[in-house]
Amino acid sequence: MDDWTQTLTAGPLLLIAAAAIAAILVLVIKFKVHAFLTLIIVSLLTAIATGVPLGAIVGELTGGFGGTLGSVALLVGLGAMLGKLVEHSGGAKVLSDALVNLFGEKRAVLALGVASLIMGFPIFFDAGLVVMLPVIFAVARRMGGDNVLLYGIPAAAAFSVMHVFVPPHPGPVSATELYGANLGLVLLIGLVLVIPTWYLTGYLWGRFIGGRIKLPVPALFGTIDEDQPVNPPKVGTVIGVMVLPLLLIFLNTGLNALASAGTLDGEATWVQALVMVGSSPVALLISVLVASIALGRRRGEDGSALEKVLDSSLGPVCSVILITGAGGMFGGILRASGIGDALSDALSDLGLPVIVAAYLISVILRLAQGSATVALVTAAGLMAPAVAAGDFSAMQIACITLATAAGSVFAGHVNDSGFWLVGRLMGMDVKTTLKTWTVQQALESVVAFLFVGALFLVV
Repeated sequence: MDDWTQTLTAGPLLLIAAAAIAAILVLVIKFKVHAFLTLIIVSLLTAIATGVPLGAIVGELTGGFGGTLGSVALLVGLGAMLGKLVEHSGGAKVLSDALVNLFGEKRAVLALGVASLIMGFPIFFDAGLVVMLPVIFAVARRMGGDNVLLYGIPAAAAFSVMHVFVPPHPGPVSATELYGANLGLVLLIGLVLVIPTWYLTGYLWGRFIGGRIKLPVPALFGTIDEDQPVNPPKVGTVIGVMVLPLLLIFLNTGLNALASAGTLDGEATWVQALVMVGSSPVALLISVLVASIALGRRRGEDGSALEKVLDSSLGPVCSVILITGAGGMFGGILRASGIGDALSDALSDLGLPVIVAAYLISVILRLAQGSATVALVTAAGLMAPAVAAGDFSAMQIACITLATAAGSVFAGHVNDSGFWLVGRLMGMDVKTTLKTWTVQQALESVVAFLFVGALFLVV
């Protein structure tokens, strides 16, 4: 590849890129081909169509795949293990009960939302929602039993914002890797971003729509939660386990910033040791080990029982990890073929800012094929060369990453599994789900993009 030069002009390259995206949508939507297979097929055909030397294609495919998985698989796998330990130990219910007691029944909606935000850090959207729903239903019944949306929509929105914007969830982690963004900055800005975004589009929207559409609490989980452990952990233990990776990752980011500013000697052994401990994979590994002791062994769950709990967390995330790797493969081919440079030049000619283009491409992909992760990974892979070619600061690249994430959540509808999950679990028909959840996802996307766009302009 070093001695190969692209001979196609920008026009044909952009047509090939458009055809590649259209092919992804047609294969996934119309023919129901799995996203993993689709991304591999389209990556291969795109490489051939753009004239990448045949002898180099497989190397480029596997290089893009492996380069993305090198960090993504570790973060997603370890994050899934941490979330499973918190879920299995009964920590979700303990934390929710404590917050309701702290805030009071009149602020139960806020309490459940805050609990979902906290739980949403290590737990994926669908798993977190299923874990919290028995608690949400129990609180809703205690408050009358005829308004599940008032309690359910803010909690579901909390899991959504954490899943879309905050590492170690696969979407933001993958986009961070593809854009070459600083993970610590993405995490920091993401955590700041989710609070006002959730409050405006989750909490306030949930109270608004919950006051207008009354639905009874479904009997999905029975009337009480009978499956909780008899010896759940203390609330302080749960909070400590979930805050630990955040503190370690922030330590890494802070030390790197101080070293770059010359305040610390970045070559000092103790600085390098702490930076290593605060790197995302090591921070999550430490957190999983601590959680295994605090939420497992100290509660009497040991040996093969604990091993089975951890093992059960990996199966559900395998598909996500492989799709993410295939998205990296697609992005690698776009870069190697010169499509990324052509796109950068075209955006420059149109005068369309990169952050706006990244958001709009992600929105289009989300609306067309449903999966937020596929939309985010594909859009990031497509826009990464344009970002690399631009003169952006680390903060601006982090903002572009989160703007792409904002586009990936726009207006989830019938082609999104999350649409059916939220609707069916809360007892809504399709029309009601469109009026409540689809609108919430659109609001979440637009509000988050406005916040990130404003930050992009001032940094």
